[in-house]
Amino acid sequence: MEEIRVELGDRSYGIFIGADILGGFGRKLRDFPFSRIAVISNPTVYALYGDAISDSLKGVGREASVIVMPDGEEYKEFLWAYYLYGELLKQKLDRSSAIVALGGGVIGDIAGFVASTYMRGISLVQVPTTLLAQVDSSVGGKTGVNHPLGKNMIGTFYQPRFVWADVDTLRTLPRREFLAGMAEVIKYGVIWDEEFLRFLEEEKGKILDLDAEAVARIIKRSCEIKAEVVSRDERESGVRAILNYGHTVGHALETMTGYTSYLHGEAVAIGMCVEARLSVLTGLMGERDADRVCSLIEAYGLPVEMPSGVNAERILSLMRLDKKAVAGRLKFVLPERIGSVKIREVADTGKISEALGV
Repeated sequence: MEEIRVELGDRSYGIFIGADILGGFGRKLRDFPFSRIAVISNPTVYALYGDAISDSLKGVGREASVIVMPDGEEYKEFLWAYYLYGELLKQKLDRSSAIVALGGGVIGDIAGFVASTYMRGISLVQVPTTLLAQVDSSVGGKTGVNHPLGKNMIGTFYQPRFVWADVDTLRTLPRREFLAGMAEVIKYGVIWDEEFLRFLEEEKGKILDLDAEAVARIIKRSCEIKAEVVSRDERESGVRAILNYGHTVGHALETMTGYTSYLHGEAVAIGMCVEARLSVLTGLMGERDADRVCSLIEAYGLPVEMPSGVNAERILSLMRLDKKAVAGRLKFVLPERIGSVKIREVADTGKISEALGV
């Protein structure tokens, strides 16, 4: 097992990554004097890993109540957050209690949002079970719920006490979910580390075959990059915004399709290609690098084009709700070369539409 630190002063924490480590979760939790523990999960994940977490806790003399909610991005909304608050109150969790988020990005985001607001904040522990959650959403403290008008528009910055990532959980992950997680992995190579991107190109076969060493390496390197960025800029006032590469378009696409047509990583994959093309059109990135980005995304079985029939005004309107936008002016994370990106305002809606292909 390896530990990566997110350095945030007295709120610093570790990301623990290893194989077959769920059995050790209780021993780690023993370091914290939580009065009560509630595990929030979904039926699929809890059926697979709930017993391992429960047995691990019992092994150190602890027990947890369990709250299960449906799986899917469309359930990451206020009504289900309200349901979770009610369950926590019924189970008498107090300010010294903790929520354990066992699942993927949806569970981590909504459980984190509830933890940050229940009794004005109780402890949160992330146990991510999808690739996307292990490399991205469980780390950095972003929490949130969706709104019909925009994704993650209601949320908080709230760091976990620690993250416990067992790579063996990926072996039960549906193929589509694993590939969606690869979009966020590729993102790190584009925005920060050309050598890492080259590894993803050269070792694609091993990664797709779930070779333990290759998968552990991509999770570790992704977490290292995100931890470094978050440690520099916790609340996205500067450099952290580069982690949103592909997300301006991706979030708008998810919103437009009602959070049901695309997995988050699939929408981000399309967004990364659109934003790479936009970078070429604005003279920032060379076509060769943009083609390299889109070719790699496509090589991992991810979509690279907007769906047919997209209304240009509708998608532009949704992008203006992006959290980077100022007074409705669109800003994008645009790569200038592999390993380096810039945050740029783009006023030319013609070029944006051309990049979108609409």
